[in-house]
Amino acid sequence: MTGVHIKDDSIDTTHGCILYLEEVTVSFDGFKALNDLNLYIDDGELRCIIGPNGAGKTTMMDVITGKTRPDYGTVFFGQNHDLTKMTEYEISHAGIGRKFQKPTVFLNHTVFENLELALHTQKDVWQSLTQSLTGEQRDIIDEDMETIGLKEQKYLRAGLLSHGQKQWLEIGMLLVQDPRLLLIDEPVAGMTHQETEHTAELLKSLAGKHSIVVVEHEMDFIRSIANRVTVLHEGHVLADGKMEDVQNDPKVIEVYLGS
Repeated sequence: MTGVHIKDDSIDTTHGCILYLEEVTVSFDGFKALNDLNLYIDDGELRCIIGPNGAGKTTMMDVITGKTRPDYGTVFFGQNHDLTKMTEYEISHAGIGRKFQKPTVFLNHTVFENLELALHTQKDVWQSLTQSLTGEQRDIIDEDMETIGLKEQKYLRAGLLSHGQKQWLEIGMLLVQDPRLLLIDEPVAGMTHQETEHTAELLKSLAGKHSIVVVEHEMDFIRSIANRVTVLHEGHVLADGKMEDVQNDPKVIEVYLGS
């Protein structure tokens, strides 16, 4: 074993879906953060999730990644991986990657070193850095840097990157692990207009190769990438469909978009 994360090709998507959430309920001190939530993500799809604060978006991602266990309901990755019975590590290893809103990169290491660390499964930072890379692994990192647009910053310390570049680097750190499903939380918060446009192009380029769920509040960004939008409200799906239909839905306008 070289330490590389191998994508799990045993994920059964013969019915077209890669993620199933059915009747999922999560309560915190009597408050239902998720209330009979049903959500289905197709294999290779780019889905946008929107909704007001407290709608259940973060709890939904916590359930998918095993951080939070539902009180009730089923959560499947493909048709054969019951996420409610798997640890966070097992879920990650099966091919689900999550990017949080605030980028978490190794600031004192270069772009290349950050991607190298992400490629290895070992938890020991220094052990990972002293391991020699294979030619194939170097090719993976080089291709990844090209994808995220940071090839020219290969030897630059991550702490010197712009906010947007740090976000792209963290997406790259997920991509070298070759996840089947990417969960991306508010990727353009704090970005410049130019960085936001680059992020939109990046995520659109990844769709098809990966299934992507994007949670975001920036509506112009959502409009630029969305084929299908799901609106959460009070822990369940309020509306679902094409962006133009969702933004004209009276219920969505009332609880989220405003007049």
